Amino acid sequence: MAAPSPKHPRGERTQRAILKAAEALFARRGFSGTRLEDVAEIVGIRRPSILYYYPDKAQLYDAVLGDVLGGLLERVRGALEAPGELPERIEAAISAWVDYVAKRPSLARLLLREVADGSADEPPVLVRHTRPFLEMVGKVLERESSESLASLRTVDPVQLASTICGATVFLVAGMPALLPDLKLGPLSRQQLEKHRDEVLAIARRLLPQRDAA
Repeated sequence: MAAPSPKHPRGERTQRAILKAAEALFARRGFSGTRLEDVAEIVGIRRPSILYYYPDKAQLYDAVLGDVLGGLLERVRGALEAPGELPERIEAAISAWVDYVAKRPSLARLLLREVADGSADEPPVLVRHTRPFLEMVGKVLERESSESLASLRTVDPVQLASTICGATVFLVAGMPALLPDLKLGPLSRQQLEKHRDEVLAIARRLLPQRDAA
């Protein structure tokens, strides 16, 4: 019996289940340590059924990264394109990043594995999936006034992004890996709020200070 088409409601559900199972396995075991047979077992289908939606493991992995980072892009774009002063929107984007990774911790583990597995000769697959973020930021900055952009000339965007992203990724994925005895699970609401406040405090020290009213 053929697998249902991805455009069929049952096919869509199966495809989503495949992505969800693959995301968890890729985050936990990495690309090389994940087998399509294991993904199929979690979903409750046979391995050939996965190939109907994704012809090979590389395309499934690519789809997982696209799904995870696509969700993040939507939230960050919504924050950066909202009304308000640019520093305020940057802070909103940082909050969106922290909230998203806290609720979907597999992203942090995928990022760590992807960066570690990449090489100079073969850039990580992640590079292609982060390009839309750079394009989106470029479009946002194009619409900003010269006065608004002038206030950010002292900010090193690479330092800001690496500081913010690194702090959250390490808390969510790095700490549990280094200190497994702590048995750290998903961030509690209190931990999330504390981490968000601390990351925003760091960002405010790097961003230009707004004049008090």
